Amino acid sequence: MEERGILAPETPADAQARYDELQQASREVVRTAAKQMGFGTDEYQTRVTETVFASACDALFASLLVVQTGSKSEFTSETDSLDGEQTVIGHEDVANVAWHTVPFSEAVVAATFENQADAAADTVRRQAFATVYQEVVT
Repeated sequence: MEERGILAPETPADAQARYDELQQASREVVRTAAKQMGFGTDEYQTRVTETVFASACDALFASLLVVQTGSKSEFTSETDSLDGEQTVIGHEDVANVAWHTVPFSEAVVAATFENQADAAADTVRRQAFATVYQEVVT
């Protein structure tokens, strides 16, 4: 089993605090990217909106979530005792699973994979953000 990521908020308040901490970093990434794309002042003011900054922060938060990757038996062993809802994306006959357990709800978001652990982890992070964290942090 392998762990990827650095963010596993223990409470909704912790999730909100981590999200708030990432807002300035995400703004700086957007500003730098816009500068590299050659946006002038007018284009920047027109195209780089609060929605763009919020989307960048959402993506940054999600990309940092802790995800476990391992065999189907490791997944089962790690999650069978949890009381939260389990959402598994993918085919049941695939050998490996990537998953994120939401510490404050014991909900589990998972995706099966054969060879592409990074892609499965990214899918899990996006799904976990959309189904759990987005409501908590926005």
